[in-house]
Amino acid sequence: MDMPIIVATISAVASIFAATLTFWFTKHKEREAEVRKQKLEHYRDLINSFSGIVGSDSTPEGQKHFARACSLIASQEVLIALQAFQHEIRKSNPEPSVGRHDALLKKLMLTIRSDLGLAKKDDPEKLNFYLWCSGANG
Repeated sequence: MDMPIIVATISAVASIFAATLTFWFTKHKEREAEVRKQKLEHYRDLINSFSGIVGSDSTPEGQKHFARACSLIASQEVLIALQAFQHEIRKSNPEPSVGRHDALLKKLMLTIRSDLGLAKKDDPEKLNFYLWCSGANG
């Protein structure tokens, strides 16, 4: 075989391979960005739904919004933290505890932050999360 033909063939194959890799990596990054965007929207809705279940601000509509928001597409760690939090705040909990509630809320929020890639420099000992009731409903 002629040397120029071999060089041309190798160049063509390398170009096709490079284009394929570039396309694959670009699509992979686009898919990751779309999943992250969807997670962020789900988490934002979940966190917003907390306002409808706190103290005197709790309403039937707020409870329904929270229940719908708990249907997450999330990592296993977030789902486990959410289920533990739900277990603590359920109406049928015979021994609710403010301390457990706050600890489980903190765990849930830190797990969400980690899942979104926001917790790289978080110091869990210094970061606390609380749900505040507006008091607007009495």
